[in-house]
Amino acid sequence: MMQHAPLQASSPHAAPPRPVYQLRGVSKSFGNGRVIALDPVDLDLRQGTFSAVIGPSGCGKSTLLKIMAGVTPPSSGSVMLAGAPVMGPRREIGMMYQQATLFPWLTTLDNVLLPILIRDGRAAAKAKRADALALLELVGLRGFDGAYPRALSGGMAQRASICRMLITEPDVLLLDEPFSALDELARDFMNIELQRICMSRGATSFLITHSIPEAVLLSDTVYIMTARPGRFVEEVPIDLPRPRTLDMMVWPAFGEYVRYIRNRLDGGAITQ
Repeated sequence: MMQHAPLQASSPHAAPPRPVYQLRGVSKSFGNGRVIALDPVDLDLRQGTFSAVIGPSGCGKSTLLKIMAGVTPPSSGSVMLAGAPVMGPRREIGMMYQQATLFPWLTTLDNVLLPILIRDGRAAAKAKRADALALLELVGLRGFDGAYPRALSGGMAQRASICRMLITEPDVLLLDEPFSALDELARDFMNIELQRICMSRGATSFLITHSIPEAVLLSDTVYIMTARPGRFVEEVPIDLPRPRTLDMMVWPAFGEYVRYIRNRLDGGAITQ
């Protein structure tokens, strides 16, 4: 796999960022091998990079993400995170889904602190209160710490979910179409917020999306997957400056990336 450009600017003589995730020959089948959901996948993710995978529905993207998160075991192959095998959920991994899934009986602050409460107990959650409030301020939710989910808009609830993911200080963010349910304006705002958070935290991120412009806007590398059984057919490095802005979406270079990826999908790459 080619090396990815990190989110942060670096010296031209600096060493490439270290590998964080390493997948080798990862596949997944169901029904005693009768249904192959995921062909062998090799993948390297380096510290501080943002990658996206795009492909048709049912190609195994979410299955791959669950394997990376340690939620689903692979049928074959290995998943290594920071040099150790991923055999189940890990503290270093943060996961975010399409829906915010905030508990309606908890305040925004308590929802953010819930992973700490479950994992480490009430005293640890109390000690993390200041960190949780700082995260809420980071995503523009200052003053909403005592609000319940019913008082939050969809975008605000997703920002609270980002805080809940970040409170455990994960090294890797796994994102399964986290903003697909939002309207276009809210989605654009959240994408810029996500980039800002990743850059400020130095997080390594891996995004599933069906939106080619979203993948190009956020990513250092876009992976194109085939239809089931899913496998990578191409990785497309995105050479655009950071921080990315919505104005870049009208740049000719941005449009060329979008057209190239769309042509690869429409022109048969997904069925190879």
